[in-house]
Amino acid sequence: MHKGKADTLKNIPLKDKIGYGAGNLTFGVVMQIISTYMVFYSTVIHKLPGGIIGLAIGASVVWDAVSDPLMGHISDNTSSKRFGRRHFYILIGTFSTALFNFLLWDLPPAMATAWKIVLVITFLMIVKTSTTIYSVPHTALGAELSDDYNERSSIQGIRTIFFILGLFSANVMGMFLFFRPTHEYPQGQLNPAAYRDMGTAASIIALIFGLICYLSTKKYIPALNEKAAADNSEPGNKPGVRHLIVSISSAMRNADYRYVVLGYMFTNISSALIGSIGMHVFTYTFRFGNYGIALIFGVLFGMSILSQPVWVKISERIDKKPSVILGLGSTLVSAFYFLILVFLKDSVAGQVRWFLPFAALSGFGMGGLFTMPLSMVADTIDVDELATGERKEGLYYGCMTLCYKLSQSAAIFILGVFLDLIKFDSSLPAQPSGTVLALGIILAAGCILSIGTAILCYARYKLNKSRIEEVQRQL
Repeated sequence: MHKGKADTLKNIPLKDKIGYGAGNLTFGVVMQIISTYMVFYSTVIHKLPGGIIGLAIGASVVWDAVSDPLMGHISDNTSSKRFGRRHFYILIGTFSTALFNFLLWDLPPAMATAWKIVLVITFLMIVKTSTTIYSVPHTALGAELSDDYNERSSIQGIRTIFFILGLFSANVMGMFLFFRPTHEYPQGQLNPAAYRDMGTAASIIALIFGLICYLSTKKYIPALNEKAAADNSEPGNKPGVRHLIVSISSAMRNADYRYVVLGYMFTNISSALIGSIGMHVFTYTFRFGNYGIALIFGVLFGMSILSQPVWVKISERIDKKPSVILGLGSTLVSAFYFLILVFLKDSVAGQVRWFLPFAALSGFGMGGLFTMPLSMVADTIDVDELATGERKEGLYYGCMTLCYKLSQSAAIFILGVFLDLIKFDSSLPAQPSGTVLALGIILAAGCILSIGTAILCYARYKLNKSRIEEVQRQL
């Protein structure tokens, strides 16, 4: 398919895969520090009410979600000889993400509460918009770089490694480098200055790796332009609102795409739970300091990174759908184990060894869940192209993030309310026993329910390697 450029876009050199994948660190590190620390930073450091900050963050996620398919549609219908469909947005998103992420974490604790609420909402909105401008075209670019069934998994696997490095940097290196205990703050995560330093470092990382991605992949722009012209040559392909609505409707009628989106959505609800109250649980329920938390997350993310080549090989051997279900099964077992630890909190608090099996098993499962669904979406786009004559990577990935971000916003808002309902009080050095138990149960039970539902969704996905190869022959 795509004669004349098939060789260029089928077997991508490893260095270019790495250059493309490196760009995911820009998105990963910025979004993960927001996901991991923003609720804690707002409620504990800046003393903002849990319900208000939950609503503020939830609103930013809703805006972020709604803008994703719009950005995908704009990107799909952009035509530039110099920048192609994606690279201009990657470049603009890199600079704006770095700037406004820095401002978000530089709020003085002594500022008036009303001003802090206004600035948190404003900067969150701008950061989320900036990451959308960057991440949707970046994700779509990964699906365009190769038509090969297994090569897509390889590209996504390398991309996932850098995304997980972003998570690792935010959770583990953040704890070791920025949240070191001092005489004034024995628990380093309570030090306001640490968040400013962390935000500065994250912005520098975002800028550097966004530019690496741009410079590594811009040489493919001529081939991608030719491919886009061939794929979207059907009459009536216009970047208007009506075409956007028709395209979204077409995507959602694609049953296999719909099941991947739903499965990915429920998987990410569990990620939202961990990101929103994970710090609360490890700090208050299990009484860990910064080094204990860093070690647990280090094992988790380290296992996710090391498992990437394993998951690529597993998918080649048993295909993508069984690989995803295997990964979900691993994380489900780890969630049940974590629930047991919650009920044994008084016996295991502060003892890292009890949490290493959870971290290793969860990390292994997460490794597959970050990689395979994005590769599966690229396959569903082939099916849609056969039916419509158009290839809409940006829209497809934008709709995917729309669904899971809307679900995350609801989860974050509910969690903010729950913090108030269970009487979490950031002014107390230690929370009541009922509060810390409730924190752990909410996290563990929520993950179990969301992962179990994701398994049911992925079980209905029907595409496999032979089907996609047949679709590509017809194309």
